[in-house]
Amino acid sequence: ALLLPTALSFSPLGSKPQSLRRLTSSSLASSTAASSVPPSIESASERVENCKRVLIQFCDGNELGRSSADIEGKIKELERLGEDAGFGQASTLSGLMSGEWELIYSSDEITRSSPFFWAFRAAFPDSSDQIFGITDSIPAPIKLTGPAKQTIDIDSSARPVTGTLVSRVKVATLGGIATSMMTTTCTVLSADGLDGLRLRVETTKPEDSTLLQKLGPLGEFVNSAAPPFPSGEALELVAPGSSEVVVRTTYCDEGLRISRNEYRSDDVFVWKRVQFGSGNTVSL
Repeated sequence: ALLLPTALSFSPLGSKPQSLRRLTSSSLASSTAASSVPPSIESASERVENCKRVLIQFCDGNELGRSSADIEGKIKELERLGEDAGFGQASTLSGLMSGEWELIYSSDEITRSSPFFWAFRAAFPDSSDQIFGITDSIPAPIKLTGPAKQTIDIDSSARPVTGTLVSRVKVATLGGIATSMMTTTCTVLSADGLDGLRLRVETTKPEDSTLLQKLGPLGEFVNSAAPPFPSGEALELVAPGSSEVVVRTTYCDEGLRISRNEYRSDDVFVWKRVQFGSGNTVSL
């Protein structure tokens, strides 16, 4: 049988038809794009996101202010995964700390998320637990606490790092008849390593008191004009240095933050972002 030469037979040595070259080039580009993210990094990211999703689900199903071994196990797992993969780290300098945050898990009573109570414990190390125990034992609905929010504004580019942290915890008594927002203002003094912020408690004030609001214009005037209590100065008179605390943030990304009291590392708090510093809202 006579074999007719094909176009391929007359191609220069080592060359390919145009269609074949296009196919090979296209396949190579697709292969390069698919392999641009190393599998190890991609899987690490997925593990972090999956762990974070389960943690949030656990927090949503848990009573705020009640400790949970399952939740704290997930917290430690996320801290470990984030550290191994380099996600959510260097919170002091990342710029992600700034914004408004809402508490979704507290290993202790909700008010203990406020730096004021960290400083109070440092000023009264021998009696603070007894004092807290008295107030914590008041049952609901006589006393209700929550929600708790923090607004953080940090200039990470400044040296030392500067800024403010404002803690707000809603406290209701008498079955909700009397409510107020316990507001503590702190100054950011400096960074403490890559994941710590040294704060100084400045003032504490009950804001938006419903009892004062019931007094009409007079109550509104008192509510707005009453000066905040210089709680930091008062604590310093009891124990010099007690007004300064360190918040250690072991994980912080665009939507979730895990912070601990430097001097009581078992006290852990999980915060869900409400807004970025610029005011953009986010959801998880």
